[in-house]
Amino acid sequence: VQLQASGGGLVQAGGSLRLSCEASGTLVSINYLAWYRQTPGNQRERVAALRLGGMPDYADSVKGRFTISKDSTKRTVYLQMNNLKPEDTAVYYCNDVKTVAMRTATWGKGTLVTVSS
Repeated sequence: VQLQASGGGLVQAGGSLRLSCEASGTLVSINYLAWYRQTPGNQRERVAALRLGGMPDYADSVKGRFTISKDSTKRTVYLQMNNLKPEDTAVYYCNDVKTVAMRTATWGKGTLVTVSS
């Protein structure tokens, strides 16, 4: 399976970006995909996750500002990020929560989001 994240860029504080994660290969379902982010020297954290049959899960730091969604026909998961803050600056990745939990996930290059103050 390949998960390609895109859509990052430079934005001013208060601005918005929409990230995309396109899944290809043998991934059975996109319903377990999530967005993660990482800054230099810090651990990767999960910011938003889809839940099959339930409401998405968000980190407290992004609740009310970020929205995760999916388009099953395009096998793509999105992360709409509004009211961005400088502390949202990070490399953003998408991955399957199950493989991450089992520590078998392969991480792609991610997409860099830079929020200027």
